[in-house]
Amino acid sequence: MDKQAPCCSEKRVDQSLLDEILKNQPDQAALQRLSELFKVLGENSRIKIMAALADHELCVCELTELLGMKQSAVSQQLRVLKAHHLVRYRKEGRSVYYRLDDEHVKALYAIGMEHIGEER
Repeated sequence: MDKQAPCCSEKRVDQSLLDEILKNQPDQAALQRLSELFKVLGENSRIKIMAALADHELCVCELTELLGMKQSAVSQQLRVLKAHHLVRYRKEGRSVYYRLDDEHVKALYAIGMEHIGEER
């Protein structure tokens, strides 16, 4: 069904270019962390949470209401996002408020939306 991507009809390799690229490649540990980050971002409910937090700090109760999810499900997804440094929280009395971790996370979300043609 799927056609293969077009390939070169003749094999030509610029070894000096390949050597330079290899020299500048991230190490395996960094690539693994990046791969895990993209896996975390690949879950729909986590993206919904990030969308809600893109411009606002919200408490867990507000996220639960906004997303139509159970509090336990929201909390579980927030735990994963926090473990990967995508969100942070603060406590105020008995409430816990979440926001995106930093400007890098906001930019990551915004660039992703721009890439798919949904500018914010």
